[in-house]
Amino acid sequence: MNFPIRGIHHLTATVNDAQEDLDFYVKTLGLRLVKKTINFDNTGVYHFYYGNETGYPGTIMTTFPYKGKGVRTGVKGHGQVVQTTFSVPKGSISAWALRLKDEGIDFNEFERFGFAGLAFEDPSTLGIELVEAEDSRDPWLGGSIVDGSMAIRGIHSVSMIQAVPEPTVKMMTENLNFQVTAENGNRIRLEADTQGAGKIIDLVVDPKGDKGLNGIGTVHHVALAINNDEEHKALHEFIVSKGIRITDILDRNYFHSIYFREPGGVLFEVATIPPGFMVDESKDDLGLSLKLPQWEEDKRKDIEAGLPIISY
Repeated sequence: MNFPIRGIHHLTATVNDAQEDLDFYVKTLGLRLVKKTINFDNTGVYHFYYGNETGYPGTIMTTFPYKGKGVRTGVKGHGQVVQTTFSVPKGSISAWALRLKDEGIDFNEFERFGFAGLAFEDPSTLGIELVEAEDSRDPWLGGSIVDGSMAIRGIHSVSMIQAVPEPTVKMMTENLNFQVTAENGNRIRLEADTQGAGKIIDLVVDPKGDKGLNGIGTVHHVALAINNDEEHKALHEFIVSKGIRITDILDRNYFHSIYFREPGGVLFEVATIPPGFMVDESKDDLGLSLKLPQWEEDKRKDIEAGLPIISY
């Protein structure tokens, strides 16, 4: 059975300082802070969502800033997403290189499957890339940080390190609507649905690397998008029937989620496309206020007192 995964929904990482994180994704990369909330599983930590104007699935990078919470530095390796790649318009890489240089950010140039890109790290040492791509998604231009000729369109792809790729490829192609579309050296490209930017997961095969350990500077999980609650429930029942350990369906306020590990160890979330980020804020007001799930509202005063002060 092959379930209709539409592509990437979002990616979530464990990071260090909240203000540094905001400054990098909003002021350096030019993304919009579309939601400022809390980690629903740890109310003492922010959950920032960065994306395009409305935070449409596939444009969203999210972070948990854990500075001062006693969280170890993570280890990048097997069973993890190690690169988050954003798509930018063709011909804009040279402008991005100048921008990163002006910001004092070291980077390496690369070419992958015929497209030019830049690789660098965010303030928490997460691996970030920009790659030129055909991408019709609308960027966020309201922040006036970068213009439309170079603005990020959304997540292009993610790269996962795997020691043995075959079980992951089998699971993704037979059950999650992905196809192998290209191979280059130790990189296997899988694309979902109609393929293209926002629908790509690359497997980087490294039999001798270290095992990844979650912590600051590592990706916690990658979320895949599914159309609606009906398809989501059917996928959950199917995974349960396979004897795979999986969470219950969880209400994340802006989508419904399930979590399980693919055979190589990467934590997958599958999230519904609706209801989206405008269930509790208007489009113009997205990201301006701290939004709490309804069940935490009575604790707002204590929650706010435990979070670091930020500005943007």
